[in-house]
Amino acid sequence: MKKIGVLGAGTWGMALARMLCVNGHQVTVWSAIEKEIDEFSATRRHPNLPGMVIPDAITFTKDMAQVCRDKDVLLFAVPSPFVRATARRAKPFIPQGQIIVDVAKGIEADTLFTMTQIIADEVGDPTVKLVALSGPTHAEEVARDLPTTIVSACEDREAAEQVQDIFWGTCMRVYTNADVLGVELCGAMKNIIALASGIAVGLGFGDNARAALITRGIVEISRLGTAMGCDSRTFGGLAGIGDLIVTATSLHSRNNRCGMLLGQGIAPADAVKQVGMVVEGINALPAAMRLKDTYGVELPIVEAVNAIVNQGADPMATVRGLMGRDKKPELPQGSIQ
Repeated sequence: MKKIGVLGAGTWGMALARMLCVNGHQVTVWSAIEKEIDEFSATRRHPNLPGMVIPDAITFTKDMAQVCRDKDVLLFAVPSPFVRATARRAKPFIPQGQIIVDVAKGIEADTLFTMTQIIADEVGDPTVKLVALSGPTHAEEVARDLPTTIVSACEDREAAEQVQDIFWGTCMRVYTNADVLGVELCGAMKNIIALASGIAVGLGFGDNARAALITRGIVEISRLGTAMGCDSRTFGGLAGIGDLIVTATSLHSRNNRCGMLLGQGIAPADAVKQVGMVVEGINALPAAMRLKDTYGVELPIVEAVNAIVNQGADPMATVRGLMGRDKKPELPQGSIQ
């Protein structure tokens, strides 16, 4: 049995907290939203995970010190815009050598840091071991113990394998990967492609368009990742094409649902309100556009989504622009274009 502190009580954090508890671990959950702690403690239910019962063995706390101290693993499960503030708040209570697992997906617009890089920047302790846990994992399915696979990414093989052992269970198969940057880049960028997929559905397009966006979307992610020095094999794995498929096709995906609303002509702010949760793809767009310019790569789908979300472009006209781009071979001289 391991002692695990979970920072964040959203759908993903609570689905993992329940799974870890069912697997025999001692779990404590903290949230910055104090009314969530009161509600979950009393009802043992999560409003966005209907049917899931929160085990009585899970402890809830409003005390950051309590959730951090004397834990084998700290799990950061807050939305990406709140990772830095949460890490800063937790820093005084994080001991040397602590294993921190992050499940948020995004890239900070100002610094272009991934989530584990943000935590490292705030904690400032080189002995802390940071692991990115990412893959095709809807909280709604993990909460029902449906089969799921995920990647534990860390340059420290021992830490990656420790997390693999802790999260492994009857419904969760965990692989390891040393390419942390590639795994985290996939987690952030796939949300933007999922917005594009949803926009296509909202415009009334069919399976052909969605398949094209997913396929060309992973090409764009691979193109950027390769330029950034990531392992090209990551993009064909669970954190890459695996996570992209599930996020771009499922109604569980808030990015996909938000894209559908955008395709129907709903304004971005109103679409996010209707989804009712953080839409990480929209948050990732500023960083994605900066990375495109920094590394000098073409990301036409990302640019199209940015034009619709941040520049008021008409979705149908934007699609026509994508379809009318210059002709080119799919694999000129063996490279991805």
